[in-house]
Amino acid sequence: MPKQTTEVDRLVGVRITALRKAKGLSQTALGNAVGVTFQQVQKYEKGQNRVGAGRLREIARLLEVPVSAFFEDQAGGDGSDDNVFGFLSAQGAIELLRAYVQIEDEQLRREVLAIVRSAARLGRSAAAAASVEATATAAE
Repeated sequence: MPKQTTEVDRLVGVRITALRKAKGLSQTALGNAVGVTFQQVQKYEKGQNRVGAGRLREIARLLEVPVSAFFEDQAGGDGSDDNVFGFLSAQGAIELLRAYVQIEDEQLRREVLAIVRSAARLGRSAAAAASVEATATAAE
């Protein structure tokens, strides 16, 4: 009977993706470094295939993190770091963080953060307005 992947396998995959992107590595580069194809890395990242202990150790070494970084106990077991990994997997998140940390001027950094927060509020407001309008149109 084939082994089934689990939620832990999926979480490990999400974390591999976030840490790989944070390092600026492609799936191909990571695969080549650990001796697998980029397709295999994709399967690890999607949680479709389990990562063996030795391979996970090698991935951790390449990404310069402890193996424990791939498991939920990292945040004391409450799962709060899952949100961080979820955020990092959002399109453009890593690039935004890289650019942000390169801003040396603290005041400019605060201003950039204020702009991003404002944009997020505007996006939520626009989405809420569209939802209200769609509900009103459907009711007519």
